Amino acid sequence: MSARIDYVVTTGTFNHDGETHEVDNNVWIVGDENEVVIIDAAHDADEILAAVDDRRVKAIICTHAHDDHINVAEDLAKVTDALVMLHPADEELWRNLYPDDDFEPLFDGEVVEVAGVDLHILHTPGHTPGGVCVYAPELDAVFTGDTLFRGGPGATGRSLSDFPTIIDSITERLLELPPETIVHTGHGDSTSIGQEAPDLDEWLKRGH
Repeated sequence: MSARIDYVVTTGTFNHDGETHEVDNNVWIVGDENEVVIIDAAHDADEILAAVDDRRVKAIICTHAHDDHINVAEDLAKVTDALVMLHPADEELWRNLYPDDDFEPLFDGEVVEVAGVDLHILHTPGHTPGGVCVYAPELDAVFTGDTLFRGGPGATGRSLSDFPTIIDSITERLLELPPETIVHTGHGDSTSIGQEAPDLDEWLKRGH
């Protein structure tokens, strides 16, 4: 059967720079009836596993290492025997939660295949140093984590983030994608490249 995109919304907390916030996270599941890749491992391993059902998990891709995107990564890895994949520039953030557990390094240009679909890794720093987006051209979709949302870039007012860098990532890596590409975000509603691209100047005026 052909690949499809499923998702669940999980609820928990985001803890960073001494602050704690309640958040809802989108957890994306890409695959077919036999195998899947999980994009981000947020808050509730049981809920994610219920959505996976009895399908094999080939990998757990982390778009970045803020704790609300990785806080059940190791739980899922133990149950599914799947590799947790993360860009190494986010190791400092990873170690805050997992001082003794390693991950599989994930690099710009890498391709992860699942259910006959290629997932292309785009390094998009700015929200964090190791932020990545996952582009699936065959599905007309990109999974942006906290790099791009409906209405603009992800937050850059915290440590290890940078507004000019995230703008460069969005303009050079994401806005170059076809306008019909659906943007599946880490929080909130999906959007599209074509819907967001005209607002770049407004984002620049607004700043982080």
